[in-house]
Amino acid sequence: MPAVAGRGTRRRTISEMNMVPFIDVMLVLLIIFMVSAPLITTGVVDLPTVGRSKQQPEHVIEVVVGKDESLKLRVDGKEPSPLKLTALAATVKEAQGGNAQSPVVISADRQVKYEAVVRVMDTLQRAGVLRVGLSVKNAGT
Repeated sequence: MPAVAGRGTRRRTISEMNMVPFIDVMLVLLIIFMVSAPLITTGVVDLPTVGRSKQQPEHVIEVVVGKDESLKLRVDGKEPSPLKLTALAATVKEAQGGNAQSPVVISADRQVKYEAVVRVMDTLQRAGVLRVGLSVKNAGT
């Protein structure tokens, strides 16, 4: 029943929203969240670890990205030779010798921008090089 304000002989209804039930519900929800928050366990993400391959491939092609984003090509651990990004795909294809399954490893300095490494990887994949990987060094080595 609406509240009625009485003043003299004239009566009128008060059309205000009653906030007390709303505040009660909010306080109950606040208490529920305060009690349940410490019980929620944080999710632990297990990151993948780098395993070691059982055997080293016989023919390794490594593209080295330097601090100044210069590129060098090292084939089978020999002295790296400098090259440009435009000639990268052709030089790698030539080093593979027609064997598309020959792995190509990209290794970069820690301070190289991620964009430079992705650019090298994109160039190789657009040229049709199938096996492109990234070199990872363990903290202990």
